[in-house]
Amino acid sequence: MIQLIRGFKDILPGEVEVWQRIEKTAASLFEDFGFREIRVPILEHTELFSRSIGKDTDIVEKEMYTFEDRKGDLVTLRPEATASIVRAYIQHRLYAVDPVQKFYTIGPMFRRERPQKGRYRQFYQINAEVLGVDSPLIDAELIFMLVEFFKRLSVPDTSVHLNTLGCPKCRPAFQKELHKFLSKVKTQLCADCERRKVKNPLRVLDCKVLACREAVADAPAMIDYLCDGCKGHFETVQKSLKKLYIPFEIDKRLVRGLDYYTRTTFEIQTGLLGAQSAVAGGGRYDRLIEELEGPAQPAIGFAIGFDRLAEIVAANNVSSTPGIDLFIATIGEQAKTAALEWSCGIAVSGIKNDMDFSDKGLKGQMKKADRLGARYVLILGDKEIEEGIAVLRNMTTKEQSPVPVDGIVEKLKLILTAS
Repeated sequence: MIQLIRGFKDILPGEVEVWQRIEKTAASLFEDFGFREIRVPILEHTELFSRSIGKDTDIVEKEMYTFEDRKGDLVTLRPEATASIVRAYIQHRLYAVDPVQKFYTIGPMFRRERPQKGRYRQFYQINAEVLGVDSPLIDAELIFMLVEFFKRLSVPDTSVHLNTLGCPKCRPAFQKELHKFLSKVKTQLCADCERRKVKNPLRVLDCKVLACREAVADAPAMIDYLCDGCKGHFETVQKSLKKLYIPFEIDKRLVRGLDYYTRTTFEIQTGLLGAQSAVAGGGRYDRLIEELEGPAQPAIGFAIGFDRLAEIVAANNVSSTPGIDLFIATIGEQAKTAALEWSCGIAVSGIKNDMDFSDKGLKGQMKKADRLGARYVLILGDKEIEEGIAVLRNMTTKEQSPVPVDGIVEKLKLILTAS
């Protein structure tokens, strides 16, 4: 039997409804804040990610699904969405229409990480990006929108973690001190961090290995090395969040492994996922557009881990499978033919219904109606066709009532929409 590739998963009926609810909530809320949906390809030139994410990151070095196409060009399944959105912004000259653009996208990403609960090699993200705005007020608005999103989904036990990564002006002094510190504790670091401390030292601060976390507990913090511009920006973000009544925690160890991040960085964390506490995260990437040969425009965005979020939302709902309005149970070919016509007429009116096309008996069809969560069952046999009267059963009260076959579609519409 052929099975799933390791690290991939099927999203089955019963789960899909949770995903649809999350998608609808995101689209509705984001559009209220002026965002528009953008859909970008899952396959891009590898150079897009090596230039934007950074050649020395774990994603590019070890985790990307990269291969040669028939012409020998290197292509990659997207490991994240931001670079693709920026590429579209530049390629289609969207900045020429208006440099300020607000986009959201929902879809799959691909990384060849070690699979674990809530983390897959094909995983899904909800992304929101604001291009062309350098004001710290937009940082606060994005965080506010993200907090509101989790409120609407009734996700409990969430907290906002906030930090700043500075800018090219102030970060070198911090990195110099960080290098000195890491050299003193290098024997306490894991193999990955031993390599990172040279190529990407910020990532050492983000390591989840307990020994590494203990080793860097007293490491210098970027917040203590900020230039005046970054300091003022970060202070305004904090003041704005307070005015919006959004509680937050300054987390000096909150960093980003991707090279394009600058200034504000943030996460939404929850105590419901154990060690994998972050369910959303983002920050500024003011240099990325220019680095990808676009105009010098600032930007900020976030990504929500859809798979983890779906687990939380599903756990807070007893049942996520919606029922149908009507199931038509038939006995006999004449009844089945009539039921097909009625079913189609009802469905195009926006009323959810189903019928059985096999030769199951009435008992088996009633069990199926129960499984589908049908509110009503219309019972129809060849005898009922001849007599011109079908039987409608209310599955909650168990009451049955006759319904004339003549004009039955319109009669059922009235009954089902009124109840």
